[in-house]
Amino acid sequence: MSTLQDKYSSVVSAAQSAGIADLQVQEQDGILYVSGSASNTASKDAVWNALGAIDSTYSATDINIDVQVSGLSAGASLTVATEDSNLNIRQEPSTEAAVVGKAAKGSAVTLIEQTSDDWWKVKNADGQEGYAYSRYLKA
Repeated sequence: MSTLQDKYSSVVSAAQSAGIADLQVQEQDGILYVSGSASNTASKDAVWNALGAIDSTYSATDINIDVQVSGLSAGASLTVATEDSNLNIRQEPSTEAAVVGKAAKGSAVTLIEQTSDDWWKVKNADGQEGYAYSRYLKA
């Protein structure tokens, strides 16, 4: 077992426990890639929470998690699940990007596309489209 697989064994275990389908774990060029399909947002979150327990700022550059939620298609309604604040909807999929809209905690947004594991393109009730951090979206 490689040192990266060792370092992130809890993340891989969480993915296995959450029942991530087509789970792929491979190391390439000093990065551990973990990918697969989650049956729901809770399964996806279990994987991210395992990483958060090791790396609370989610700034590790030696792991790449790509777990898409299967069965979620464009037009699906998602609930904003922030801790207390509004969810920022950004122009580009980056925390550096301009905020083009907001969605209140508990409100619904419409999924446009699961653009990446971290960022999903959504539309809020006001019709503003942009990228939101997927950890704060629940199906």
